[in-house]
Amino acid sequence: MNQVVLKDVSKAFFTKAFGSVTAVNKINLNIKEGECFSFLGPSGCGKTTTLRLIAGFEDLTDGEIWIGNKPMSIRNKNFYLPPENRGLGMVFQAFAVWPHLNVFENVAFPLRILKMNKNDILEKTNEALKHTNLFGLGEKFPSELSGGQQQRIALARAIVTHPKVLLLDEPLSNLDPKLREIMRFEIKDLQRKFNFTIIYVTHDQTEAMALSDRILVMDMGNIQQIDTPVNMYKSPANKFVYGFLGRSNFVKVEISNRKVYPYGTRGKEIKCNIPADFNEETAILATRPNAIKFTKDGFKTEVKKRIFLTDSIEYRVDIGGQEIRINTITDPGYKEGDTCEVTLNNIKWYSTKGDISDKEREARKVI
Repeated sequence: MNQVVLKDVSKAFFTKAFGSVTAVNKINLNIKEGECFSFLGPSGCGKTTTLRLIAGFEDLTDGEIWIGNKPMSIRNKNFYLPPENRGLGMVFQAFAVWPHLNVFENVAFPLRILKMNKNDILEKTNEALKHTNLFGLGEKFPSELSGGQQQRIALARAIVTHPKVLLLDEPLSNLDPKLREIMRFEIKDLQRKFNFTIIYVTHDQTEAMALSDRILVMDMGNIQQIDTPVNMYKSPANKFVYGFLGRSNFVKVEISNRKVYPYGTRGKEIKCNIPADFNEETAILATRPNAIKFTKDGFKTEVKKRIFLTDSIEYRVDIGGQEIRINTITDPGYKEGDTCEVTLNNIKWYSTKGDISDKEREARKVI
């Protein structure tokens, strides 16, 4: 069953600097009941705006939003349901806990707004505290707790009403890496216990890959791809998705007589197979750092940098003036300045035509 449905959802803003900017462009989306669904993309791509539209913090420019079989927003009928009536849980990037209330009262706040009786408030609040590892800290104030504990307060407050949908907007970005990893598992555990649907907004592809049943990658207000983490990583829809999921190298090349050379050079050939249906004179070759190998008959170059990464070694080498990264678990022992030869493997070919400049992406960060 579809839990959250977006139909031709659009949102435009007007800014003094750039005029009218479409933050969300005709998004159609079905999120299933009990699914953990992530919005992934760079700043300004429209992911947080889409979440705010679902939450009701922004109204639509066009389209419809439904949760279950109930309408939340229908623009052409001028129907809009306020956030407090949508029955959603929400956790923000900034923990947004009340500093003047203790932990218990922070978590109980939504129940008091609903005017529940004292016994139900006590029972439901203690249940939420227990499931977020805060039981026994009810009398403490947020300032007395760690960042991780404050984020748990926000989670407990979001689940205390047993919402069917939990919205998470960059909820772990203010935590240190180790704590982020712990909290990812705790969020999944909460989902299993309460069986709610999660919509998770992040720019961190590791979080999205670890948490999600499906991921939506956005850019410039448009959906680029929706798929499972594994399928999206193995079969990205385009160059943007490839570059946003995992570490990547892009090498611009030119093709002459079915031979491949770094762009602007015709000296050293990059040995690789050209797809039969690729007929352009230039291309972007995409490959992962761990797919590039040091060989004896590859592209001859030299090591620019060698970086120790505890469980692997990263090398930076030059291909026709373009620096690429090579990641290897087995250290071949090269030092900076050493001559080496490399072979690019598992290559994906992308056209150089229609490549969007990063300038507009930078401009969109203001909305």
